[in-house]
Amino acid sequence: MQQIFNFLFKNSNRILFLLLLCISLLLTVQSHSYHKSRVISSANFLSGGVYEQINNVGEYLSLKTQNEALAIENARLKSLLFKSKDSSAIKRFQNLKVTLPEDIVVSKVIHNSFNVHENFLTLDSGSDAGLEPDMGVVNNLGIVGIIDKTSKNFATVVSILNVQSHINAKIKKSNHFGSLIWNGRSTGFVQLIDVPRLAAIRKGDTIVTGGQSVIFPENINIGTVDKVEIDNKTHYYTINVKLFNDMTNLGHVYVIKSKNRREFNNLEKTTKHE
Repeated sequence: MQQIFNFLFKNSNRILFLLLLCISLLLTVQSHSYHKSRVISSANFLSGGVYEQINNVGEYLSLKTQNEALAIENARLKSLLFKSKDSSAIKRFQNLKVTLPEDIVVSKVIHNSFNVHENFLTLDSGSDAGLEPDMGVVNNLGIVGIIDKTSKNFATVVSILNVQSHINAKIKKSNHFGSLIWNGRSTGFVQLIDVPRLAAIRKGDTIVTGGQSVIFPENINIGTVDKVEIDNKTHYYTINVKLFNDMTNLGHVYVIKSKNRREFNNLEKTTKHE
């Protein structure tokens, strides 16, 4: 202990200098948007590289499980092909009816958090692949999240298991809309709120994307109704939705580009400003 005190005393000037330097850099980054964006981009690059290496090891150890999943998916696709009268008419992405194949970027989840209130994912694709903030991320089972930030080769995604997430969704059979949120409790369930009490809802009904934004196309699967409650404050339904996706086990995903996204956002900004 005495040696530690002696070390601190001998190097007190250097330690004080480093402390003041860190504080000044922190204040500079927080007060200048350009510096802040560069730091965030660099952090995404560094953390993305680390996550990619860890993911490579994990993927090698789980090759058997991934091969089994691919076999099941191939069997499902072949079944659709065999049942179709015109096999050439089969679309590449069954649940993205209004999206062309060139508007899809296939990416891989290399980091996934799901045990905190504000969960994020990291993808191994970034701005070089055409990814931008506010693009929707899905897989073959349903929605995954929305891109938050990008660097050249990586992107972070706000998971649907994030208490800050709000996604337009609806009851498929009745087209009654609501807002999809997460209450921070179970990784297998999200909540659809602000659904009017006129809506006829039954356990097992399918919940899909509402299509009232340019982030997700309409009718992408989310989950099924598990429980319906009435919010005493708003007198609207709050629906507990069981997710189709296992958000604790994600592999390859599809990022949805939208050619009209910038036009839509600019129009909304102009309207709000006026």
